[in-house]
Amino acid sequence: MWPTTRLLDLFGIQHPIILAPMAGETNPALVAAVSNAGGLGGLGCAKMSGQDLHAAATEIRSLTDQPFNFNFFAHPTSAGESDLDDEFYPLISTIYQQQNLGMPPKSTSAELCAHRSFDDEQFSALLEIKPAVVSFHFGLPAADKISALQQAGCKILCSATTVEEAKYLEQRGIDAIIAQGWEAGGHRGTFEVSDESYGIGTMALVPQIVEAVNLPVIATGGIADGRGIAAAFMLGASAAQLGSAFLSCPEASVSESCRAALTTAKDTDTRLTRAFSGRPARAKNNTYMETMAKHQPSLPEFPQMYQVSGALMQASTERQDDFAEFLLYGQAAGLNREMPAGELVKKLADEAQSLLGESCN
Repeated sequence: MWPTTRLLDLFGIQHPIILAPMAGETNPALVAAVSNAGGLGGLGCAKMSGQDLHAAATEIRSLTDQPFNFNFFAHPTSAGESDLDDEFYPLISTIYQQQNLGMPPKSTSAELCAHRSFDDEQFSALLEIKPAVVSFHFGLPAADKISALQQAGCKILCSATTVEEAKYLEQRGIDAIIAQGWEAGGHRGTFEVSDESYGIGTMALVPQIVEAVNLPVIATGGIADGRGIAAAFMLGASAAQLGSAFLSCPEASVSESCRAALTTAKDTDTRLTRAFSGRPARAKNNTYMETMAKHQPSLPEFPQMYQVSGALMQASTERQDDFAEFLLYGQAAGLNREMPAGELVKKLADEAQSLLGESCN
């Protein structure tokens, strides 16, 4: 038995080990492998249409009969075009010219963004698919949608990066809270766009959220092995969510450059940046990120910033350089093990149970 079974009972899973639903890196094979091993697999669905969601659910269910999680962004959206800031445009123009990319766009438009804020099409698809768990990042959609999903049998999760956010989520009636620490790779789940130099580490955040709410808490950020999972339980969490740890699994959809970077990852590799998406995200540091950090200009909103950074990322990929690669992973990636996802779940469970003094059944 684990020290607490609150999340195991809530989700109907064997191990309190949750695959972070990293958009772009997770896929049906990885989701199913984690769920089949007794954890909770999760798929990042931020770019997916209703048809895409149905196809993904069908594929996952062909590989597993266990619960899984579909994850969505719930960020504010703006309509129409927005001109680039007078300070930012000269800076990004210089960077474009140095990279032989001509001139950047002078404006951005939410209508051109691939990353969707949770919408009616996705909502309708979920009511038909009925995944066991639906999770959100950057906040929550409208209350009527949350209620309808729960009535359809879906458990609702959402990320919190502060105690205040966690209290708000509890008031909204969700089922569990993901306490996301500063160390986590990828986008911070903070509701408001904030300076990337600000954040709370997992060790400090988790126990304070546990004290503040009555919901089960899932710890995430800087957790890469059984020691981290055991520590999460000692802090009062009921489960741990791991993302970067699964990026080294063969099932993960990661680029060759990202997989290579993970093999030599160090604790000092990454930094938070708004330079790619407009929201703080932890990624492997590079020259473009350093340049932007020195100037701290006013950037386009998330996800419109991708319309500016996209050409830089594409050029880095084509040239096979790291000038503007957006390699998302966390501070503990140096602890990664290269093994199939199902084997990793078992190893993590065994390590944590051994440290917690429990037998793993």
